[in-house]
Amino acid sequence: MPRNRSAIAALQKLEADREALDAKQRELEVQAARELGEIILGSGLESFSKKGLRKVAKELGKLGEDAAIEKLTARGSTRASNAEPGTQ
Repeated sequence: MPRNRSAIAALQKLEADREALDAKQRELEVQAARELGEIILGSGLESFSKKGLRKVAKELGKLGEDAAIEKLTARGSTRASNAEPGTQ
């Protein structure tokens, strides 16, 4: 059976599909924010200022998960090992 869809109808469908995808994206962004908030609460990061937390998150994101963990844990163990005995 031949297709009797005009270009106008196809464009209208495409626009409706885009609007539905945009709505779904906004919904998923809200859910992702909620999940991230639950992870952060109780970690100590909730005491950071909004600006400070954003900066920390961007810098950690640039490093990537493995490099960020390595850098943070290596720095902490270096400080502990460099401290004078009895001050830890």
